Amino acid sequence: MEGQGRLGPQGAREALKAMMWVREILLFAAGITLFLFGMMRLSEEVQLYLSNVRIRQFFRLAVERPLYGLATGIVTTVLFQSSTATSVLVVGMVSAGLMSFYRSLAIILGADLGTTVTVQLVVWKVTEISPVIVFFGGMLWFFGRERWKKIGEGIFYFGLIFFGLELVSMATAPFKDSMAVRSMFQWADHPLLGLAIGVIAASLIHSSAIPITILVILAQNDVITLYHALPIVFGANIGTAITALLASLVANVNGKRTALAHFLFKLIGAVFCMMALPLFLQVVTALSPDAAQQIVYGHLLFNLFIVAFFFFFLQPFSYLVERIIPGKVETLPIWPEFLDDRYLPDAAAALEQVRKELRRQMYLVKRMCASSMNLIPHFGEGRARDIRYIELVVDNLRRELNRYLMKISKGGLTIELSRKLFAYSGIADDIERIGNHAVYVVGLARDRHRGDIEFTKWAFAEIDEIADLINKNMDDTVALLDGISTELITRIFSREDRIDRLVREARKRHQERYHTGACQPEAGPIFVEMLLRLERMSDHCENIAEYARDLAAGK
Repeated sequence: MEGQGRLGPQGAREALKAMMWVREILLFAAGITLFLFGMMRLSEEVQLYLSNVRIRQFFRLAVERPLYGLATGIVTTVLFQSSTATSVLVVGMVSAGLMSFYRSLAIILGADLGTTVTVQLVVWKVTEISPVIVFFGGMLWFFGRERWKKIGEGIFYFGLIFFGLELVSMATAPFKDSMAVRSMFQWADHPLLGLAIGVIAASLIHSSAIPITILVILAQNDVITLYHALPIVFGANIGTAITALLASLVANVNGKRTALAHFLFKLIGAVFCMMALPLFLQVVTALSPDAAQQIVYGHLLFNLFIVAFFFFFLQPFSYLVERIIPGKVETLPIWPEFLDDRYLPDAAAALEQVRKELRRQMYLVKRMCASSMNLIPHFGEGRARDIRYIELVVDNLRRELNRYLMKISKGGLTIELSRKLFAYSGIADDIERIGNHAVYVVGLARDRHRGDIEFTKWAFAEIDEIADLINKNMDDTVALLDGISTELITRIFSREDRIDRLVREARKRHQERYHTGACQPEAGPIFVEMLLRLERMSDHCENIAEYARDLAAGK
């Protein structure tokens, strides 16, 4: 009986073996987790940088010519370290109307090429120096000055991606001697099964880089052959397009078209490459004797084939997709439509172009405000994202208006034209601030939604009444930029007074509901802040009306 409670030599070996397997699995899972975390955070940092610093140049290059769009897609994906992040970003931009469907196609093709860089870096053994990259980035992040802190943070996350892959490599190294692992790949001998594995893996992980990189690591450890790896590579490319398809569910018609086009690129490419798999294997084998490098070349050639097949036929392909998903969507030019330097010699004519651009800017802000108010009762992340993208246009128009007004000011201006220039500068500032408040309302609506915070029916009724008055003030402000009218100015002032009164009354009634327990305590700060932001939207409409009144009076 005593011997039964002890492990024999064979049992001890089996227990040790099981513990080693558990260790390797946990190490593998930890590596994948670090990879995903690093990729997501790096993507967020790069997107923030693009949004705040280089978004204008990004758009200008991307939409001028398909070749520039292709290059933009490559560079952006290299920075993101994820083609999925790029494709989802592009779908969102197209959905928001910042980019036409046709112009997005070249960027998507470029993103597919850019994703091959990550896998190549693994072959070049960047994973082995990843601890150095993590350490160097961390030091800059923790101890550097403000600008270097952001650079260090990006380097840290970049290193974390490859440190995670290094852990995956360490975890998979013992598998080369495992008959169970080898049998698994022999069982998955049929190319169609490998294709399905790639599709499922990339769809679940939301990244093609991970399964393809794992294949490279397995090849480095002599666990998998090129024959078994290539169909999984093709499938992973299809799977990463499915993520963009899912993101497009909340997008508009053009956003759905971009996501579908991306999926069709990958699907058609996979069909042709699977049909020519023996020839594809011969070409890739001839390029390199190294199995890991062969997989990288296979991934690259697959995407090069897609680019070569579709790049010169983007226009007819876009027509085909538009027939599949019919509908018309307005595109919002991020660049000014009316600010032309040819008008600068005539200050009056140039200021007339400014007025037209201000009207367009105000129209965009009106859209933002209406959409943000609709998000209060029914929040949707897709619509919230669209508002954020429209804000990029509004902010860019503000910068361009400032530059144009500065150019006008350098000419000889009459007193009347100087007044108009001053007023237009102030109006542009007020319009941008209205948009800022709309974005803030979106954030409050998101907080209410995520916190599952309920508003009472009275709170919604109060917000609706105030929002309706603000929308009317927005309409009159847009009309005011078409032509100064005393009636319009009077209506805006009158509604502003009424809005101020309604906000005070709503806050008072909320306090009463709070004391009687009629509303959730968590609802209070969000509700009060919403009232404040709505009131300030109207305040800026009043400011614009005051500028108009002063211009009419010659002040």
